Amino acid sequence: MFPSFRRSQLTAVVLLSTLLPAGLLLTGCGQANSNSQPAAPAPQVGVVTLQSQTVTLSRELPGRVQAAQIAQIRPQVSGIILARQFTEGGQVQVGDTLYQIDPAPFAAALQSAKAAEARAKASVASSSAKASRYRELLKTKAVSQQEYDEAQAAALQASADLLTAQAQINTAQINLNYSKVLAPISGQIGKSSVTTGALVTAGQTDSLATVTSLDPIFVDITQSSSELLSLKQALTSGALQQATTTVQLTLEDGSRYPHSGTLQFSEVTVNPDTGTVTLRASFPNPQQLLLPGMYVRATVAEGEQPNAILAPQQGVSRNAKGEATALVVNKDGLVEPRVLQTNRSIGSNWLVTAGLHAGEQLIVEGLQKIRPGVPVQVVPAQMTPAQAATPQQSGTAAAQAAPTAAAKAE
Repeated sequence: MFPSFRRSQLTAVVLLSTLLPAGLLLTGCGQANSNSQPAAPAPQVGVVTLQSQTVTLSRELPGRVQAAQIAQIRPQVSGIILARQFTEGGQVQVGDTLYQIDPAPFAAALQSAKAAEARAKASVASSSAKASRYRELLKTKAVSQQEYDEAQAAALQASADLLTAQAQINTAQINLNYSKVLAPISGQIGKSSVTTGALVTAGQTDSLATVTSLDPIFVDITQSSSELLSLKQALTSGALQQATTTVQLTLEDGSRYPHSGTLQFSEVTVNPDTGTVTLRASFPNPQQLLLPGMYVRATVAEGEQPNAILAPQQGVSRNAKGEATALVVNKDGLVEPRVLQTNRSIGSNWLVTAGLHAGEQLIVEGLQKIRPGVPVQVVPAQMTPAQAATPQQSGTAAAQAAPTAAAKAE
């Protein structure tokens, strides 16, 4: 009995000694597998590859609409208004009769002047004939030299009287013509300040009506002298190239005026009270949307900047110092911080003058998942159609559509 018990005990010991290393081996493998986990993948970021391009820079400035021509109608002769021959608020053409002043006194003055001319002509004929006779008689000493000189002087006096009479005829004819008050320019006429039967006087202070020419029309734009000086220096240094003189308008209700204007000139003096210079632009106004005195915002092209870098605003932030910063993916695939210098906003982009270069990949998506120095996976950013269009265009429309911070402050 004991030998068989010892054999079974020995068999159990051998079996335990065989299974124990295997169990320890499995336990060790389990611990090793639990301690070695796979590395996390690099975060994915959306980038925009920057490209240099020519951008037309513009500035939005305040302006006031001014009539191209305005005429205040005043009488040039005195008299009674017999008729008003226009419709208030209507269109008149140059040369149209606006008022008829009683012409009778001026017609009578014209007839009197013509009678004086006739008398002067008769006097000229008589005195000239007498002077001619005396010239022949003087040769035979039938008349004295004094008598001939007096006859000659009388003839000259008669000729002078004839010229005076003719001048009086011209004056009378002018006054008769002035009895019809004509429109000096074409345009829209306002209300009449007088009615039929009113007495008007030559050179009076109050105007009878006002005619305003609305097409074309002017817009006077004000720009600070410091901005104008900076622009001229940039053009002189070559940092900017001369742009077109086209001007766009934004109306009081925020809508865009459908017609483009042309810059006409710039004042050569600075207003000492405001420190501004006045620019004048001319606009077509066929629908008469622009009226004198209206406030508008004018977008004026300043110049073209070649090799400009436009960075989407969603990829640019500010640090604690207020500096513009951005994150780019360098050639090693790592996130690299940059401090930028920005000039102005153009649409949904910043115009970057330092800190970024063409060909670099600017991170605009996934910024919350990364930090400087970490590797990232690069994919093209999912830009909206408006954002995607802006960096690819020449910059003209984008620049004209977005006012600068300085223009907004105005």
